[in-house]
Amino acid sequence: MDVENWLKSKQYSDELLAVARVVLEEVRRGEDALQAIRRHPLPGGGHIAKHVLVAAYRGLVESGEWEEDTALLARIRMKPVRTLSGVTTVTVLTKPAACPGECIFCPEDIRMPKSYLPDEPGAARAFQNQFDPYLQVRTRLESYHAVGHPTDKIELLILGGTWSAYPRQYQEWFVRRCFDAMNGVDSKTLTEAHQRNETAPHRNVGLVIETRPDEINLLELEWLRRLGVTKVQMGVQSLDDQILELNRRGHTVQQALEAVTRLRAAGFKIVLHWMPNLLGATPESDRKDFARLWLEAQDGLGFCPDEIKIYPTQLLEGTVLYQHWKNGEYHPYSTEELIKLIADLKPTIPEYCRVNRVIRDIPSTHVVAGNKRTSLRQDVLVELTRRGQRCRCIRCREVRNQKISTERLELQDFVYHPKMAEEHFLQFVTPEDRIAGYLRLSLPESNALKTGIEELSGAALVREVHIYGQSLRVGEEEPGVAQHAGLGSQLLQKAEELARAAGFRRLAVIAAVGTRRYYAARGFHMGELYMLKHL
Repeated sequence: MDVENWLKSKQYSDELLAVARVVLEEVRRGEDALQAIRRHPLPGGGHIAKHVLVAAYRGLVESGEWEEDTALLARIRMKPVRTLSGVTTVTVLTKPAACPGECIFCPEDIRMPKSYLPDEPGAARAFQNQFDPYLQVRTRLESYHAVGHPTDKIELLILGGTWSAYPRQYQEWFVRRCFDAMNGVDSKTLTEAHQRNETAPHRNVGLVIETRPDEINLLELEWLRRLGVTKVQMGVQSLDDQILELNRRGHTVQQALEAVTRLRAAGFKIVLHWMPNLLGATPESDRKDFARLWLEAQDGLGFCPDEIKIYPTQLLEGTVLYQHWKNGEYHPYSTEELIKLIADLKPTIPEYCRVNRVIRDIPSTHVVAGNKRTSLRQDVLVELTRRGQRCRCIRCREVRNQKISTERLELQDFVYHPKMAEEHFLQFVTPEDRIAGYLRLSLPESNALKTGIEELSGAALVREVHIYGQSLRVGEEEPGVAQHAGLGSQLLQKAEELARAAGFRRLAVIAAVGTRRYYAARGFHMGELYMLKHL
């Protein structure tokens, strides 16, 4: 099929295609995409959309008229930041269901899983697809493809209330259908779906669920691994038992610490949710509370999360918290107070942690009083710049689309001590203090809380290997890009050396299904739930 017929089959007008070709020609010669778009308005007014440029480019390549040009595609890609962390995230939501929690700040809509509203971006997509896991994944993959993003390395993020509260039969079906969507073919069992995904067009490189601290026990650890889970999000919300009780969280600080310790001992990556401005909190108490997250074992705690989501409490009508506010018992922070608070906290975050979010996606129209700005992260960064300060969390130091020279990278080993483990955060850093890749190595103490998983006995744990930069397709290389430059292999080699020196005879990796072949090529073999290597 020639390019004109291919593009016409996509229902684009001749006038639109003519403009698209002219713009693409200019961008291919080195012009800035946005400037080229502005120079060539459409005949009926307005300007061409980037997704049309992507479709036109793909038509030219598939027709054979143009050769594939990944650099050109990167320049016309919409929202490139979405895949600058090295993977493509696909978010899905489970069906509406009851939650064991009774939190006073949670919104409740019978059409949605508890704590979600139907007009939040990810939730809206789930609602439109009737919470069908297959449809949610397929439509998201198609939308990414349409705007020029690679979709062969997928981090699957399953949200919606408390995952562990759903029946296990539903959990297994939900995960299997997500894998069927990534595989492009249906499977009869989850095991079959996992096996197909090892060589699938859309490989799963991370599987994330969210649950509560009081749901994490030894049986749950093994079950999560059988599903293929590699990362767990938990709402701890506060490290003050009095605040937790006032807000009816239903768990204690000690339960949260035990859950984090168990998850770490089983190799999972740990994402904690923390909420300033809960009922009973003040900006000063929040500052003290946040500092407890980073206290190491010798200081009496040892949470030390790998990632964190800062979710300032949002006052929503219909919640119990709303009644406290009407009674004059709750006072939401102003936008200025929140910016000042978070700007105070961000520089204190250790370099081994990534701040994923600083506010939820709840539309401001739902917020009754207090901060209504959803651009809080940007506001905080502006404030830090004004102060002459910076945050050194992983997200603020990612190399993103910056070109790197592997010869100039420095391998650094940041050691810290959460409860019952010694952690090594191995990172490749540029001279400008940008992080190109990292590995999390956990050396559990001999008296560490037992996981009940026999194959982890006496093993050091690789909990994560992550290489940053624009996500590239499997097997693809690009000069000056961190991905596929051999950094992962070097990090694994260093992890082996450290584990061997510490007296461990085996190294276990909590490998996502789609990364099994990667680790197998580096000397690991598949155990029952983990990839293993004898040292």
